[in-house]
Amino acid sequence: VQLVESGGGLVQPGGSLRLSCVASGFTFSSYVMRWHRQTPGKERELVASIGTAGGSPFYSDSMKGRFTMSRDDAQNTVILQMNSLKPEDTAVYYCNARLRWREYWGKGTLVTVSS
Repeated sequence: VQLVESGGGLVQPGGSLRLSCVASGFTFSSYVMRWHRQTPGKERELVASIGTAGGSPFYSDSMKGRFTMSRDDAQNTVILQMNSLKPEDTAVYYCNARLRWREYWGKGTLVTVSS
């Protein structure tokens, strides 16, 4: 099982980044997919989640209107489009897959928002 995130990097405030997570080794279309993020000294927090079979994504309050999550079951991929980035969005972003008691995590990709 693998979840591989990519797309992180350094961006100026107000800029955009597009994170990708490619999954392998499990039945991707059956899993709820989530993005979490974590900064040093803080707990990992939920950014967004998307269910199976075309359900609408859920966003945490601070991401609403700025972030868009989507999934492509044919490509075993989830995307997190992040716009209007703020310095407080700086974190390691993790991809997560969950189906009942089964849960998988990627290793994360670092997003730094700074001028």
